[in-house]
Amino acid sequence: MSSPMNGTKSSSAAEAAKSIIPYTYGLTGVDIPLDDSLTYMLWLSVGLLFLVILCVRFGQMANAQLRHLLNLNSTSLQQSYWSEDRTSIWPSLKKQVFYAPLWRKRHNREIQLSRAINVGTLPSRLHTVLLLAYLLSNTIYCLLLDYSQPKAKSIAEFRGRTGHLAIVNMVPLVILAGRNSPFIPLLRISFDTYNLFHRWIGRVVAVETFAHTLAWAWNEYDAAGMKGLSKHLQESPFLAYGLLGTVALGIIMIQAPSTIRHAFYEFFLHVHQVLAVATIIGVKVHCRLGVLPGESYIDWVIALWVLERSARLFRIIYRNVSMRRFSRVTVEALPGKDVEACRVSIEVVRPWNYRPGTHTYLYLPTVSFWMNHPFSIAWSDERQTPYLTPQIEELSVTKTDVESAMSELPTRTSTTISLIIAKRTGMTATLFNKARASPNGVLTTYGLVEGPYGGIDRLHSYGTVVLFAAGVGITHQIGHVRELLQGHRAGTVATQKVVLCWSVKNTETLEWIRPWMDEILQMGNRKQVLKVLLFVTQPRSAREVVSRSETVQMFPGRCNPAVILGKELPNRVGATVVTVCGPGAFADEVRGAVRGVVGEGATVDFIEESFTW
Repeated sequence: MSSPMNGTKSSSAAEAAKSIIPYTYGLTGVDIPLDDSLTYMLWLSVGLLFLVILCVRFGQMANAQLRHLLNLNSTSLQQSYWSEDRTSIWPSLKKQVFYAPLWRKRHNREIQLSRAINVGTLPSRLHTVLLLAYLLSNTIYCLLLDYSQPKAKSIAEFRGRTGHLAIVNMVPLVILAGRNSPFIPLLRISFDTYNLFHRWIGRVVAVETFAHTLAWAWNEYDAAGMKGLSKHLQESPFLAYGLLGTVALGIIMIQAPSTIRHAFYEFFLHVHQVLAVATIIGVKVHCRLGVLPGESYIDWVIALWVLERSARLFRIIYRNVSMRRFSRVTVEALPGKDVEACRVSIEVVRPWNYRPGTHTYLYLPTVSFWMNHPFSIAWSDERQTPYLTPQIEELSVTKTDVESAMSELPTRTSTTISLIIAKRTGMTATLFNKARASPNGVLTTYGLVEGPYGGIDRLHSYGTVVLFAAGVGITHQIGHVRELLQGHRAGTVATQKVVLCWSVKNTETLEWIRPWMDEILQMGNRKQVLKVLLFVTQPRSAREVVSRSETVQMFPGRCNPAVILGKELPNRVGATVVTVCGPGAFADEVRGAVRGVVGEGATVDFIEESFTW
């Protein structure tokens, strides 16, 4: 027999549970006006950052354009005004903020626990400040609650806040994931930086989603217990779709760490895309069934995602498919024992406006089905070729008849882009092995290229250009060399001095770009403008490392960027830019060398090409 005291306690518990029930679903307890105000504050802060970056970029572009116009066809002496800094503020900002790594000089050098375990890279100092500001603002917004009200109502307010901000943050998350984002050329920020912020905002969305789910579960458990919580999940489509989004994000977070991402990248990419779609569907239906105010934001997410994917599809079809043909791919396995690579030439259906520093995404269905990987475009050629018709086959086989028929055919502009792809794992290893097993080491197949992307940095306004490359990073730099030499001959660039520093493992690697380098070395103004410094880290003998001339020099051992800049800067012409493309450790060495000379009088800018995934 129960005592009156037990009955009173049971009645009190039931009353308490009953008072919590309204805060377990819907918008009861959610402070919608404050949610909207905080959303506007978030958009306002992002918009102000956008305007600041835009103003800085416009200032840089205006200065570069003025420098370019004033230094066309000028002598070295006439460019001397631009060779030195006229203020100490901007060089200090470059050295301490824009070019500064987070700690010491490590930035893109991967942090490895072992040869097989990579835990990623460190953001730069500026990136860290922006990321911390974003994380801190979201934390404050989520915790800005009325703590004087009943606990259940505060938890409901927290649930609404975190859920709403998670959806709001999905908008920049999708924008930053897009290759075709208009903000890339507008703000002149690389896709690599966008990718960094995409990963961190994704973590913010995941944490806010988990907090939203836990806040709901807290009140639901207090009101109905574990059995009631489980029963509601099973019976309510509204909760089931919300759980779908939460679980999908949870799996993304499990597979997204750098160690897993790098070890199983192709698998990660497929699963990541499927889970992203599942998250969007789950959130959309969850908002629709619950008539939640965040539905308009998820509609923007869907529209942006569809628009970006449509732009990719349009680019692929336009560049590679016509009524007559598809893009043709020729893969040549290059000689080399220690460093294996292949030269890939793609004859695309329609010409495109190639710019040095651009990259493309390559699809090879016969090699890796629908997988695509980014590669720098090393070279591009355009030529006029005739359309072949069946009537030629009816002619006699004399050379005169064939040439006569060919001359009367309509012509088309044929564009061939070339890549150098080093053998690693996955798709690149399969591609190299297939090419090497083909007759004469040449594989001919069909494929698709998507692009071009990147190429946002223009070097025309600098009197001195120093290009550092290591290994396959030469593909990013050699196009700049050709363009600057052509521009110097035509009088369309201010550049009068180009120094190309390429670090390779052995001399066999030099064969990668021999056809293109031979073309460059045959240019009439090459000796006047270009100096090539080749560093062979593991020569087989001293006889391999022989300098051709004063303008093409070879050295055994590692490249020391600080020594090179110390030698070249005293003889600079006008403003100087230093660019680098190569492994993270090499890029960090160049970055450190540039920071060592920035602020010492010489006008030096730094550009790094990287793709951290």
